[in-house]
Amino acid sequence: MRVAAAAYPLDWHDGLASYAAKLDRWVADAAGQGAQLLVFPEYGMMELASLGGAAVAADLEAGLAEAARHRPAADALMGALAVRHGVTILGPSGPVWEGGARRPVNRATLHGPAGTLGHQDKQIMTRFEREAWDVVPGGPLGVFAAGPLRLGVTICYDAEFPLLSRALVEAGAELLLVPSCTETQAGYTRVRVGAMARALENQCVAVHSPLVGTSPWCPPVDVGRGAAALYGPPDRGFPETGILAATPPDTPGWAVAEVDPEAIRRVRADGTVLNHRHWPEQAERLRIAPAAPLGRDSP
Repeated sequence: MRVAAAAYPLDWHDGLASYAAKLDRWVADAAGQGAQLLVFPEYGMMELASLGGAAVAADLEAGLAEAARHRPAADALMGALAVRHGVTILGPSGPVWEGGARRPVNRATLHGPAGTLGHQDKQIMTRFEREAWDVVPGGPLGVFAAGPLRLGVTICYDAEFPLLSRALVEAGAELLLVPSCTETQAGYTRVRVGAMARALENQCVAVHSPLVGTSPWCPPVDVGRGAAALYGPPDRGFPETGILAATPPDTPGWAVAEVDPEAIRRVRADGTVLNHRHWPEQAERLRIAPAAPLGRDSP
C-alpha cells in the first residue's frame, strides 16, 4: 500500500468553496503520486474558523465553535474525495460537541472509498487543551481495516504514551497514524521521537502528519512546526535509519512511501531483534531489588 503523510498549512478561507478547492488540490496531488492512504494533521480543521471572520477566528471559544459548526460539510467534502479517488483518508482532526456534551473532543474521521469507516478521538490532552481550551478526551481507541493493512490512530500527544499504541497493536494494528499539531521544534521532536519509538517497539510503521507554517489569525494554532514522515523499525526490510520518507522541515507537501504488510509480518517473525514478540517479558522483569543500606561514609 502506498501511504502519504501531509505536512499541511492552515489557510484563510472566505467561503467553503475555497476550502473545498484546497482539499481537492491536496487529495488529487497525493492520489496522483499513487497514494492509497492519505493522512492529514491534528487540528487541520481549525482553518474552518476563518469562515466566521477575523474576530471569531481570533477567539479561543468562538473559533472552536465555528470549526465544529462546519465539520459536517467538511466531512462530506473529504468523504466525497475519498470515493472519487478510490482512496482512504484520515481527515484533519478538529472539535466536535457530541450528544449535548459540555465540552468538545478532538476527533479525526477516517473516510474510505466506499464511505466513512469511523472516527478516532484523542485520548490524552495536552496542557493547553486542558488548561486553556478545555478540550476533553473522547471515545475509545479503535482499529480499522484499510486495504491489506489494519491501522490505529494516536493523535499527537497520544503517540508519546506507549501503552495506547501497544493496545492498538495487540488488537491487530500494523500501521499507526500520528496526526500532530506542535508550535515549537521541541514539541515536534517529542511527537517524532514518540512515533519512531512506537514503530521500533511494535515493529510496525508510524505515519506522522504535522501542521506547518503560520496562521496568525487563529491564535491556538498560529504556528506549526515539523516534517511529515513515515517511520518503520530500523531492521530487516526497512531503512537503517527507520525513515521510509520525509518532507523538508516546515515545508508543505506530502511524504510518500510504500508500506508492505508482509515486510511488517516478516520483521516481527524474524527481525534482528524481536521487540514485538518480547514485549510481555517486561512484566516479568519489573522487580526492583531493595537498595543497599548506605554506609557511614556515604554522602
